[in-house]
Amino acid sequence: MKLVIIKYNAGNIQSVSFALERLGVDFQITDNPDEIKQADKVIFPGVGEASTTMKYLRDRKLDQVIINLKQPVLGVCLGMQLMCNYSEENNTECLGIFHEPVKLFHPTGDMKVPHMGWNNLTLSNGWLDSELENKFTYFVHSYYVPVNSFTSAITEYINPFSAAMHKDNFYAVQFHPEKSANAGELVLKSFLKL
Repeated sequence: MKLVIIKYNAGNIQSVSFALERLGVDFQITDNPDEIKQADKVIFPGVGEASTTMKYLRDRKLDQVIINLKQPVLGVCLGMQLMCNYSEENNTECLGIFHEPVKLFHPTGDMKVPHMGWNNLTLSNGWLDSELENKFTYFVHSYYVPVNSFTSAITEYINPFSAAMHKDNFYAVQFHPEKSANAGELVLKSFLKL
């Protein structure tokens, strides 16, 4: 199996790499469109800001590469948000794979923004291993995707939101599997088994 991590100005490529190494998986980090297209599976990671990241992807035509991929693709954190239509973060038009908006959390009481920490998953349908029901995963984000028809797992912080999504060959998680210990390993294994 040829697994590729898309290289772009995202901050968590190293930690995703370490997680895959712990699983004994071979992978390549690349921004070469041909190498990305030829991969059996693709991971689209991300930590950063939506508008500058989308500009980087568009300038290199990686936006069109990602949209047109036919193999399984896993978006992580910002990667998941960029797969949506639009982000409230600097009014950013995104890739439009999931026809959903990305919204800013509004703090309430002692619930601060960004959302940082461990929260449990409620599975709603789909691709994630059933052992992940009620397991805790690690989140760091200020923006979220509302629960929608593509939602595969839900987490509640300030309000319920999509912790994972799935549409066709596109899979996505808002949390960081690479920082989520055993639960995160299960997520990566679920994706690698597809």
